[in-house]
Parts: sequence; C-alpha cells; structure tokens
Amino acid sequence: MISPFDRGSIRVLPLAERRNKLDIARDAVDPAAYEPELSPEALADARAAAREARAARARGAPVILAFGAHSIKNGLGPLLARFLAEGSVTHLATNGAGIIHDWEFAYQGRTGEDVRRYVGEGQFGIWEETGTYLNLALAVGAWRGLGYGESVGAMVVEDGLPIPSDAELARAIAAGAAPEAGEEELAGAAAAADLRALLKRSGIEPGFLRVEHPYKRYCLSAAAWAADRPFTCHPMFGHDIIYTHPLNRGAPIGRAADLDFLRFAASVSRLEGGVYLSVGSAVMSPMIFEKALSMSRNVAKAEGREIRDFSIHVVDLARSSWDWAKDGEPPMDDPAYYLRYCKTFSRMGGRMSYASADNRSWLVAFARELG
Repeated sequence: MISPFDRGSIRVLPLAERRNKLDIARDAVDPAAYEPELSPEALADARAAAREARAARARGAPVILAFGAHSIKNGLGPLLARFLAEGSVTHLATNGAGIIHDWEFAYQGRTGEDVRRYVGEGQFGIWEETGTYLNLALAVGAWRGLGYGESVGAMVVEDGLPIPSDAELARAIAAGAAPEAGEEELAGAAAAADLRALLKRSGIEPGFLRVEHPYKRYCLSAAAWAADRPFTCHPMFGHDIIYTHPLNRGAPIGRAADLDFLRFAASVSRLEGGVYLSVGSAVMSPMIFEKALSMSRNVAKAEGREIRDFSIHVVDLARSSWDWAKDGEPPMDDPAYYLRYCKTFSRMGGRMSYASADNRSWLVAFARELG
C-alpha cells in the first residue's frame, strides 16, 4: 500500500510573491463598450437564447447558466452578477477554479499565474492566502450549513470568518456522539470535528478572523451571497490549487459541494419550460446536468410530471461542422462524436444548439439582446 503524500512538508509562499497575468480593474468586461466578435451563426444563437430566456422568465421557468473558470478570468463576473440581480438568470454554476479566480480577484485584484513557470519551479498553486482562506472558508461554511459558493461569498461580503471556540465545537461533537442523536446532530458533529482539526493545525484563534477584500465589487460569489441568489460550485477532487495546501481537507469540501449539487438539481427539477446555458464548460456542466436531470425525471415520473420542454444552448471554442439538431449523434468514427459536451447534451432531450464562440462575445451579445 502506498502511503499518502504529506502536504505538511510543502513550502508555501505568500500570494504577494506570485506574478499574475490578469488584473480585474483592467480586464473587467463593460458590456456597453465591448464589441462582440461572433460568426453570424453564433450571434443568431445568442439572440435566440435571449428570446427563450425572456419567455421562460415570463412563465416563471428557470434560466440556468453553467460556465467554466475562463468566464471569470475573462472579466465577466460583474456581468454575470447583473444577470442574477435582474432575474434574467435564476441560477449560476461553476467549477472550483471559477470560485478561486473570483476570490483572488476580490482579495488582491489579480489572478492567473504562469502555470508552466510555477510547475517547473514546484510552486504552482502553492500560495498561502489562497490555500488558507479558501480551505478555512469551506470548513467554516460547512460548519454553518452553507454550500461551497455561499461559504466563499459570505467570507468576501463579511470581510472575514467567524471562528467558533473549541468549547463550542466540542459540545457539537458530544451532541453527535449521544445515543439519541439524529441525522442533523451527526452531520453537525462531523463538520465540527473537521473544523476543530483544521483550527488546531493552523493555530487560528476563536473570534472573528479579519480578511479584507478591497475588490469585492468585482466578486460574483459576493454578489450572489448578498442578493441571496443561487451560485453553486461543483469541484472535482485534485483539480484545484487549494488541494496543494497543508490545510486542505476533503470532508468540508464534500459537505459544501454536496449541498451545492442538490441545490443545482433542485433548479434542474423545475426546468420544464426553461433554458439551460452551458458556456465554456467541457466537463463539469454536462456531467452534473445529466445526473441532475436523471434524478429530477425519476421523481417527476413518480408524480406524473415530465421534464421535456426546455432549451439547451452550448457554447465553446471548438469548431464543429456536425448539425446536432438535424442529424442527431454522429457515429463513433466521426471526430464530432468526441465533443463530450455536445454528445452529452444531445442525449438529454429538449432542444439543443451548439455555438462555437468566445465566452465574452457570446455573453455580451446575450446580455444586449436581453435589454
């Protein structure tokens, strides 16, 4: 049996020493000034998606937008926050990297390290503030009963984290150990034990841990938390830089991400008459959507309902000459078969379209058509 890697031996450097490629004050997209560069087909798709989204909201159906981390890196966080505030989009979902870039913008105004350089130096992702504050936010959030996106959004809005005392955590653990403990007490005890272990390792004292976020006006997770709108995160273990930090723990991430997935599934369960937008997410979005839709249809079937009337708009950079709407799924000897997101979404029912486009251009065109 191979012994696990010891993260405690890693040399972690201050985030201030990292060179970044992106600056949110410079790179934030102003939809009024940004000029989209879209093919006629992609522009028509953005306009159709906006028309369908308006019609869905008029009938009270959801509009769900799932996106990859590059939508945040490309400065679209404020535009996505506007969608939520206006109600034109009812649910946002991203991956773990999307949350990390969003938080780093809020904390220091910059993100986007040189991966080639820092992997070569054995330093990629191994930064003190990102690893400490995000791992701690998730552990505290799980203890508070928050989801992944909420945990980070709350830390940004509140400019810090409420750290419970050891005695308070010990009481929760003891309550979970009682013979009469129910499911809620057991879950609370486990979250308390996870947080207690993390705090002991970090040496962080109880009270309010101040973490300033000077650029929070650009932060999507903060905007969603402040407005009480759903912004869920769907990470995969080992994919994100916070896993390189000595304070990383899988259990709090699992608790927070599990809650986010169930909230995502709840939105999908109401998708009849609605719209699903998947922008720049080749893996996360199609994978969580197909599971959530299957779960939702399972329950709907038992209730005598159907989830069949909805639109899916998939946007990514890869070009595809295959007409998914007209010709269905391509044969396995056609390269188009291996466009995972198109293949997955084409199997979901409803009406699917695919547009090859840059996420900035497509989302700005979508926003302008919404009005």
